[in-house]
Amino acid sequence: MGQQLPKAVRNLGWISFFTDFASEMVYPIVPLFLTSALGAPVAVLGLIEGVAEAIVSVMKGLSGWHSDKIGLRVPYIRLGYGMAALSKPLMALAYAWPLVFLARAVDRLGKGLRSTARDAMIADAVDCKIAGRAFGFHRMMDTGGAIVGVLFALLLLKFLPGEYRLIFLIASVPGLAAVWLTFRLRELRKAGEPRESCFAPEHEVQPRVETTVQAGPMGFSPAYWLTLGLLMLFAFANSSDTLLLLRARNLGWDDTQVILGYLLFNLTYAASAYPLGVLSDRLGRWRMLVGGWALYSAVYFGFSFSDGQSIWWLFPLYGLSMGLTEGVGKALISGHVPVLRKGTALGVFHMALGFTALASSVVAGLLWDHVSPSAPFRLGGAVALAAVVVAAILAPRISKAGTAGKEG
Repeated sequence: MGQQLPKAVRNLGWISFFTDFASEMVYPIVPLFLTSALGAPVAVLGLIEGVAEAIVSVMKGLSGWHSDKIGLRVPYIRLGYGMAALSKPLMALAYAWPLVFLARAVDRLGKGLRSTARDAMIADAVDCKIAGRAFGFHRMMDTGGAIVGVLFALLLLKFLPGEYRLIFLIASVPGLAAVWLTFRLRELRKAGEPRESCFAPEHEVQPRVETTVQAGPMGFSPAYWLTLGLLMLFAFANSSDTLLLLRARNLGWDDTQVILGYLLFNLTYAASAYPLGVLSDRLGRWRMLVGGWALYSAVYFGFSFSDGQSIWWLFPLYGLSMGLTEGVGKALISGHVPVLRKGTALGVFHMALGFTALASSVVAGLLWDHVSPSAPFRLGGAVALAAVVVAAILAPRISKAGTAGKEG
């Protein structure tokens, strides 16, 4: 039996469940709404998603730093989830793509406010030995909500075909449930208390973690910056998921088939995230991460070369690749973080990946419009493959540097 997850981690899981329930009722419909109802080009979609992620990135960095400074996580979590709920009715009011951009900006601003504080609270709540389990559980709950949201989107599209704005309004209900649940959160009394090192032998407790890893920029270890660099390289391969949905549409799928494909992705993602997170605590996180990147590369190359009938199997494989990488990556980076500055370090992590996602989404949208719909996927597959090669070379050195930093 594994160590039980703390109440704070479980509560945050349910909050994310209801938020993703609401968000995933909307997310797969947004590209259909933009391109079909509002007539926006694909490059605009890439721009909206990219700039939205840039907003997230800046706010994740600032909110993480400030939550460390004031020693509070809950206000950022509560406000962030509130803004996510507000964005749904704003989307329903959109009659031109700039208004969709505004709604997405509000949603992403909320995500930026809450995500770093939430991840820092999870990291504060658990011993580093079960960080993979904790982040995997959260990812499972988050994606479980996405599954329910996609199922509701399917039902609503069946009974309310083309009524995109009404669906956006209905999506506000689970979003409000998530906001209500945030009022059950309490600050952790021992947030930031030094815990056992993730790299030192089990019997060695490091009481001065805050002062033993001041070796690199901003006081973060070289292992932290090398890990972040590799995660950024892969992030450039990982353009917006909306392009996958548009690719399915481009290959002849109708609205219902597009949502079903997205459902297959989320089902696999939710089913794999928690057990793979637990497995990463036992087998090693770099192994899981590199395997996920390799699978991602194969999936993206598949989307570039396959036809409409053969891409069905790519959606669940894409979900498995995310289960291998998303929570595991957060657990990995958190192992290289000074304990009393988790908010700041995770904020830098989120901000760096978000700006990389901005570049990735904009480039992918331009490639779609000016080269071919398959071009973004060939680029993504190639960059992910490069990340696999570089990680295979550097991961042992990073692990060694992390161990040395903790023992210094």
